Amino acid sequence: MQSIVIATDGSASAREAVEFGLRLAAEQAARLTFVTVVPTVDVVGASTFGGTASVPHEVTDADEAPLDEARELAEQAGVPVHTRLLQGDPASEIVAFADDVDADVIVIGSRGHGAVASAFLGSVSRAVLRDAHRPVLVARGVSTHAAAAV
Repeated sequence: MQSIVIATDGSASAREAVEFGLRLAAEQAARLTFVTVVPTVDVVGASTFGGTASVPHEVTDADEAPLDEARELAEQAGVPVHTRLLQGDPASEIVAFADDVDADVIVIGSRGHGAVASAFLGSVSRAVLRDAHRPVLVARGVSTHAAAAV
């Protein structure tokens, strides 16, 4: 295994994916890239008749935060990493990036910060599983489920 792409959005599930991916990269001496995806446009309320308008998304420090957190964990683990902030549809961008770098595997959390969380898999992880042309490892969020059961 030479190349691993880990998708992160800063959620608890994504952190598990980051931690697992770091261990995998260290074991395999693989090149590791963390990615996060932000929208290309933001929908904002318009001043007339309750309408909405789209404006180009401006990247902020908050957008970079998941990559910064992942990079910090990698530094603590002694694993060299690259980071990439992508814009667009999260699943499409993750799959396209993994294809561009010819990743051997994509690691993603089972559920992220999405507005409506699925009972088993989030919409992004489900779409990545459906559309990817390479193996996808989904971190299940075991500690989240264990805490909820108690």
